[in-house]
Amino acid sequence: MRFNDAYSGNVFIASSPDYENSKAVIYGMPMDFTVSFRPGSRFGPARIREVSIGLEEYSPYLDADLADASYFDAGDLPLPFGNPARSLDMIGDYIRGLLNDGKFPLGLGGEHLVSWPIIREMYAKYPDLALIHIDAHADLREQYEGEPLSHSTPIRKAAELIGGGNVYQFGIRSGTREEFEYARRNLHMYPFDVLEPLRQVLPELAGRPVYVTIDIDVLDPSAAPGTGTAEAGGITSKELLAAIHAIARSDLRVVGADLVEVAPVYDPSEQTQIVAAKLVREMLLGFVK
Repeated sequence: MRFNDAYSGNVFIASSPDYENSKAVIYGMPMDFTVSFRPGSRFGPARIREVSIGLEEYSPYLDADLADASYFDAGDLPLPFGNPARSLDMIGDYIRGLLNDGKFPLGLGGEHLVSWPIIREMYAKYPDLALIHIDAHADLREQYEGEPLSHSTPIRKAAELIGGGNVYQFGIRSGTREEFEYARRNLHMYPFDVLEPLRQVLPELAGRPVYVTIDIDVLDPSAAPGTGTAEAGGITSKELLAAIHAIARSDLRVVGADLVEVAPVYDPSEQTQIVAAKLVREMLLGFVK
């Protein structure tokens, strides 16, 4: 299921050229067509790959090495610029193929709307799916300025599909009054913090198929300024890494994950891209069994 056999650019560090025998597939979703503030996250997947060369392949957190992992970097999905509906359909088609091939999908965004077709396909395969959403923003709007296809709406769409009781949100510190009221009535929302409430929730999700979606803007802008809608008051990269490790060491059955909203143009220091690459390394080593 390579979506671009001609792809010959940079790949994530230590990725295998062998799709058939890889457990996981990294793929990019270069879409930022619906962002409400600053565009640029369509360049995130490529730059995350490029800076990954600066990583060590060994994770001292997990005592694991990428050399012993099994993953293929498929490159970026060639999405039609400016056409969100067709782009979402293409993402869904690709994910369906990965799941049919028995692969663990690890997506790189792109704006957060790209997670919606992934969750939809995951739910089709796993009817008891739970969603862990780590983000600064609630993403629970029904529409943004009249448009239901928006990076402000994917978690609302997911909740309406899989049931709000199966959605767990962490780190949320921004949204409308209506979004927070909707979350209190329908979801499991743990605002402001990530690690401690996550640790409390993990036992109740043990054994269930879980999809994990992480928006880089859950981090404080001091740690990750390269994102479209930076939001003050976020967590540290240390806490986010610890959250990934808590999930990895739990009894959860993680069936897929994504990392979205890295916009390199706003971070000439490249710190955002560098921390994103490290998060991807830890997810590869921790989530893919």
